[in-house]
Amino acid sequence: MKTKHTLEFADVQTIMAAAQAEAQRNQWAVSIAVVDDGGHMLGFTRLDGAAPISAHIAPAKARTAAMGRRESKVYEDMINGGRTSFLSAPDLAGMLEGGVPILKDGQCLGAVGVSGVKSTEDAQIAKAGIAALG
Repeated sequence: MKTKHTLEFADVQTIMAAAQAEAQRNQWAVSIAVVDDGGHMLGFTRLDGAAPISAHIAPAKARTAAMGRRESKVYEDMINGGRTSFLSAPDLAGMLEGGVPILKDGQCLGAVGVSGVKSTEDAQIAKAGIAALG
């Protein structure tokens, strides 16, 4: 039997606080979602001024990154590179940059998804949240 790391409530709070701080420091109105390795929601916030659609896109990006165990940008790049058949992949609705997996010792613990600004900025916010874990 293997031992598996998991995100705890305190970890989610740390991620959310750091991601929110990064967004607010840059005056970016976004939605931020944290999910576990199965894509189940652990934390969510929609900052003042964030578009309503971002509340749907951020969790989708997080689920895609968690279940794929890679940044959601990988899927966006595949599709933009001509592999449009990937649009039919089941349960991966957030195939846009801004979903970043949380990895520890080669295992995926979950992911952070952000939506509301440029996709590179979404990813920047997600990575800032993850970096706060140390």
